[in-house]
Amino acid sequence: MWQEIFFAKGRLGPNSHKIGTKDLKQLRLWPLGRFGRRCYNECEDFPGCVQQDVGRDNVLSEGTDMALLERLESQKNNETPPATKTGERPKAAVAPRNDPFRTLKSKIHKRVVDELGATEIEQRQLEEAVSRIADLTMDEEPVPVPRFERSRIVSEVVDEVMGFGPIQPLLNDESVTEVMVNSPSQVYVERKGKLVLTDVRFRDDAHVMHVIEKIVSPLGRRIDESSPMVDARLPDGSRVNAIIPPLALKGPSITIRKFAKDPFTVNDLIGFNTFTPEMANLLRACVEGKLNVVVSGGTGSGKTTTLNVLSSFIPEDDRIVTIEDAAELQLRQDHVVTLETRPANIEGKGAITMRDLVKNSLRMRPDRIVVGEVRGGEALDMLQAMNTGHDGSLTTGHANSPRDMLARLETMVLMAGMELPVRAIREQIASAVDLIVQQSRLRDGSRKITHLTEVQGMEGDVITLQDIFVYEQNGCDEAGKVIGRFKPTGIRPKFLEKMSATGIQVSNDIFRTK
Repeated sequence: MWQEIFFAKGRLGPNSHKIGTKDLKQLRLWPLGRFGRRCYNECEDFPGCVQQDVGRDNVLSEGTDMALLERLESQKNNETPPATKTGERPKAAVAPRNDPFRTLKSKIHKRVVDELGATEIEQRQLEEAVSRIADLTMDEEPVPVPRFERSRIVSEVVDEVMGFGPIQPLLNDESVTEVMVNSPSQVYVERKGKLVLTDVRFRDDAHVMHVIEKIVSPLGRRIDESSPMVDARLPDGSRVNAIIPPLALKGPSITIRKFAKDPFTVNDLIGFNTFTPEMANLLRACVEGKLNVVVSGGTGSGKTTTLNVLSSFIPEDDRIVTIEDAAELQLRQDHVVTLETRPANIEGKGAITMRDLVKNSLRMRPDRIVVGEVRGGEALDMLQAMNTGHDGSLTTGHANSPRDMLARLETMVLMAGMELPVRAIREQIASAVDLIVQQSRLRDGSRKITHLTEVQGMEGDVITLQDIFVYEQNGCDEAGKVIGRFKPTGIRPKFLEKMSATGIQVSNDIFRTK
């Protein structure tokens, strides 16, 4: 409920100054502004309020002011919050600006740095030392700290010293697959494919920046106004993207894509109903038969997880070279060389791109080349590698369908700066790529392989595709869960002849319609 207070010599005018009930506690004389006007409202939430010239004589008397405050505060306490409109999303709750234990935690943190800053101890011993120092500091406080708050304070200090501050508990939570810091007071997570607002809060923008620096500094990456975006990874392999002002208008933002400590296996994905055992057998045969496979899908559809599973089918005696912007693949083979791009230094020099690494990998005698994601000119070098004897290569790309993936590859080849005719590009794609695995995240949060599509070749100027398996949606149940089934098209792919030449046999029963 809004109340109006007028400071205009007892007259109600159109330019009278308005403030909200909740801001009456902040009512005070505002200093003379740049427009030579005085304002009696110190509310940060209403910077555009109308100000008018008033003099000191027009200030409400202290008694009148306090009486008015008491009446309005009483009215505010008795009123119920207004109901939200139908279909309107309630605003996220914002944490209080003042943490009553902020000074105490800062004191503990400083004491930890002073006592343990120059010592090298194991992580377990460090955690014990931090807990001990925190307990001693709280015991010395003149005002006793409540027992239920002590454990929380110790936990937060330990996370700040040893982990990544407020988001460390979210990183430890195995049910969380993604952490998204939109602002200090707004942190979302993804659980089971659904986004959920958490009660985790940072103190301010500087606190978020501290966590970002703590992530990128050990990797030799930097983030500042001249380079306000960065891709990095956590020690456990989780992928991190950070962006700061002036690009991020609401303050520093962090997005962390978590990965399971134990990588998902093919049986896990079958259990999640990502694909069927028949599809898994076909994919295993395709990888062992050295087909070139592209995993296509949107953001968060599970492409990297699927790529990890596909790479697990590569024989142990093959030499594998992985190329990524931020190393996140979790290959279990022994003979693996992991390459990672490098951004430019502060002088704008020294950058190593994906294209540079793909070119270099061809000189490393690879049996398999695994590119984490193609998104630019490296697609041309990747296709050339696939066409020059490096069969069995795997990669991912962003696209909504197998046909869109082909169009994306054409565009990325043109980004390499080579003025090639479109038909020549399509011939390269058609001869290089054997199979497209299309993955999607459905409306209920589940991830499915919706298409297994063979690239058959060229007909005229068009690349021909043939679906082998498709996921057929039949609606949703009462709980909102998608109802559907994986269905073979009944068509036997042409690449089976290529696979049989390497000794890989696939049963025809896999392709029979049911």
